Amino acid sequence: MKNYLVQFKPFLIFISTFFAAYILLTLLYKLYLNSFSTNDVDAITMIVGKNVEQLMHVFNYNVNIHKSIADSWLEVWYNDRYHVRIVEGCNAVSVIILFVSFVLAFSGEFKTTLSFILLGILLIYIFNVVRISILVVLLFHFPDYKHFLHGTFFPLIIYGLVFLLWIFWVNKFSKYAK
Repeated sequence: MKNYLVQFKPFLIFISTFFAAYILLTLLYKLYLNSFSTNDVDAITMIVGKNVEQLMHVFNYNVNIHKSIADSWLEVWYNDRYHVRIVEGCNAVSVIILFVSFVLAFSGEFKTTLSFILLGILLIYIFNVVRISILVVLLFHFPDYKHFLHGTFFPLIIYGLVFLLWIFWVNKFSKYAK
């Protein structure tokens, strides 16, 4: 048994670090979400909605995003029509938690790891805002493709970005890069 523990030590350290970080960050996020009442929209989702609206206004789209009066989501009004909603799951925090957990599990030097995590979070956030903005426009023009666009294509883009960041991290900066 001891031989197996020695042989698989790097893998076991990776798995335990990944799950410890993932569970801790998920619990902290859950505590954050629990600080809001049932019909409130959390602050991160509000900021994402505001940034989506700002980005779309830069490109002269007729969009208005505001909190639903009765529910815990943001209503997206596009071309003066209620079109879609932005819910807590759209803010990419769960994707960011996954990204951070993986980078921590393959950590390198502290400063490099912290810098990469912060830049990765920023990049994921920006991609997410752009993703939602494009999705709003595409769903307006192609409502029959809602399931494909929302359920397949755009998740593939955001998770694809995270995967590419992971590959870059492991090959260039992690302690296993050499």
